[in-house]
Amino acid sequence: MDPRRRAWAEAAWAKIDDERLTALIAGMVDIPSPTGEEGPLARWLAERLREAGLAGRYQPIDDDQGNAIGRLRGDGTGPDLLLYAPIDTLTVGAEEEDVPQVGPALRDDMRPSAVVDGDFVIGLGASNPKGHGAALIAAAEAVAAAGIPLHGDVLIGLGAGGMPTNRRGVPRARRHNAGQGNGCSFMLEQGLHADYAVIAKPGWTAAWEEVGLCWFEVVVRGTYSYVGSRHRMPYRNPIVAAGTVIAGLEQWFPGYSARHTDGLVAPQGNIGGIEGGWRRTASLSPAACRFHVDLRISPRTTPMRAKREFGEAIDRIRAAHPEIDLDWEMTLAIPGSHTPESDWIVSAAKAAWEELEGRPHEPILGNSGATDANILRLWGIPTVRTGMDRIGEDAPMALDFPAGMNVVDVRQARKLTRALIHTIVNTCTRTREEIA
Repeated sequence: MDPRRRAWAEAAWAKIDDERLTALIAGMVDIPSPTGEEGPLARWLAERLREAGLAGRYQPIDDDQGNAIGRLRGDGTGPDLLLYAPIDTLTVGAEEEDVPQVGPALRDDMRPSAVVDGDFVIGLGASNPKGHGAALIAAAEAVAAAGIPLHGDVLIGLGAGGMPTNRRGVPRARRHNAGQGNGCSFMLEQGLHADYAVIAKPGWTAAWEEVGLCWFEVVVRGTYSYVGSRHRMPYRNPIVAAGTVIAGLEQWFPGYSARHTDGLVAPQGNIGGIEGGWRRTASLSPAACRFHVDLRISPRTTPMRAKREFGEAIDRIRAAHPEIDLDWEMTLAIPGSHTPESDWIVSAAKAAWEELEGRPHEPILGNSGATDANILRLWGIPTVRTGMDRIGEDAPMALDFPAGMNVVDVRQARKLTRALIHTIVNTCTRTREEIA
């Protein structure tokens, strides 16, 4: 940055208020926002954006789901920058939907009720996604409060449906396309477009590419039978056979990952669910058992190539076990995406990281997480991902997967806010001709 822009950034940094940031995160946590039911939180955020002078508005998708949108206007001569984060939580925060999948009971951090513990906020989604969304609101608010003269607009997009899920299995959840970036897609379709985008999601880095995902459903067939008859008539239990197929896929996943590890990504595979038989009885074996697979794909792997590789793996398992009768199909496909490392927004995010770290940027390698960055790039917006580091040893609870989602260090949120301000100033105070 030149001295003038550095002074602007420092003026905006001075407007960051840790207590206000903490209260914003806690307020977001206290409003449940499971995928498909983000409307109440999005409405609250729209009002919060309006109060900050960011022209906030609520964008309904249906009766239960919606986005929050804000804008800080420039003079129209510079590039528009979209700051984006999803607002839905991966789990629901209710025993009837989350238990026993998350464990025998909900921990305190798995509930939509914020607890402030020193520098930390604990509660469902406190870090991912709500702490990240709060940081981008705080960054835009600080730029507005500092009165920095902008050439380009700063757009704020807080989107519904960012989690990798379809419709939840409860009667009140009606729409099947509730997740997988549907809020982001709707937002872009309805005109909230930009020259560049920054998505705030976990990982203290500037990432210019990420994996996509393909889902597969495998159906293993057998015979409907009864425990009292299995020794008297033909017996083929598809649940047992499904275990054999799953074991074969688990052996295949590491080799698949190794073949596709390059750039910033190391795509992984996962068995995400299995269905077979009746919970009300253990006496009957079903005629079919199905399970679901998430296969992450590199930006350099098309969904069709991944589908064929998966099919070849299934064929090898069939050849080794010809007695197993199965079918499969691809049920979801979102391509991975890539922004050239030389693009302006990647360079700007790296510059922000380097400013705060005081050393050359170091990318995080081996990533297998997907975000709405794929949606943004597929709509033609050069996008970089940046976010917070994991909680450290001084956190009030040990780091595991749910704690990584549900515990946020406000000091790290402040650091992310500073980085976002740096990127805003570096980008939106320039004319389009300066950046082109």
